[in-house]
Amino acid sequence: MGKIKLEYVWLDGYKPTQSLRSKTKIVSDSKFTGKVKDLDMWSFDGSSTEQASGGKSDCLLKPVFICPDPARVNAYIVMCEVLNADGTAHATNGRATIQDNDGDFWFGFEQEYFLWDIETDKPLGFPVNGYPAPQGPYYCSVGAKNAYGRDIVEEHLDICLEAGLNVEGINAEVAAGQWEFQIFAKNAKEAGDQIWVARYLLERTAEKYGVSINWHCKPLGATDWNGSGMHANFSNTALRTSGSKEVYDTICKAFAPVVKEHIAVYGADNHLRLTGKHETQTIDKFSYGVSDRGASIRIPIAVTENGWKGWLEDRRPNSAADPYKVAAVIIKTVKSAKLPTKAAAGKKLAKA
Repeated sequence: MGKIKLEYVWLDGYKPTQSLRSKTKIVSDSKFTGKVKDLDMWSFDGSSTEQASGGKSDCLLKPVFICPDPARVNAYIVMCEVLNADGTAHATNGRATIQDNDGDFWFGFEQEYFLWDIETDKPLGFPVNGYPAPQGPYYCSVGAKNAYGRDIVEEHLDICLEAGLNVEGINAEVAAGQWEFQIFAKNAKEAGDQIWVARYLLERTAEKYGVSINWHCKPLGATDWNGSGMHANFSNTALRTSGSKEVYDTICKAFAPVVKEHIAVYGADNHLRLTGKHETQTIDKFSYGVSDRGASIRIPIAVTENGWKGWLEDRRPNSAADPYKVAAVIIKTVKSAKLPTKAAAGKKLAKA
């Protein structure tokens, strides 16, 4: 009888930024169907992950997403929600806060990160003392003087694609040792699932090279080096089909009164990154504009060229933000927008 390795992955309760945890469950291949609905719930010691007290330490793992694990034999990765012992959503469960039961929202996340040298405590490509040449030659670069850690990045990409994750691209970013991958899904929860699984695979891939992943939004502090973001591209039926500038203006303006609510879940220490410099708007202001990378929300030029049909990009979420919580607050705000009567009717018709 064959055996299957299931790597149950979840988010812990650490603050202000949650970490990934995982453990392996061995099951018989005769009982394994490969479907989430057929996977067993599991439990873990929440007192060791800041999610329970020692006296009542059991927390539950509810499988919500599964994909092959190409780096291991007969193995799969199982992304899980954390539940309390009574089956209710745990306070750390951001996925459970997403209110998109009809699947109207699509999300694409642009995940930036630094490959971090654990010996020097600096990004790959940085000398032991001082800094490398200023920003400029590293973005989308090639060559040993400009691109650092490509082996890790390429291996991670291949593993993600073999796992069936919908990675839409990768590129070297503005700073030395900084990279990005992009993931898209026509479902808000699944977009979050795939980002977290891709993060897990990146961490594990880098382990083999003795390199860590730095998800902090401004790991180089108050220097003239770019921070790391996780730009959130999103759309719903109204944005994809309205053909109306008025609809885009209405939805964008709905974000203006709730800046604090969004910043609260857009990642810790974002004030270090959202300074008005390095293609950002300041953390306490809201703005939007066509092709404006210095705005809080950018309306891509492709939207106007396509007759005001497409998506929006919220540039404020940082690299360590929880994509579940980001998606949840964006959906809430977009749903609050009072769309023009014609557009609202068109949205209902498109769903019918």
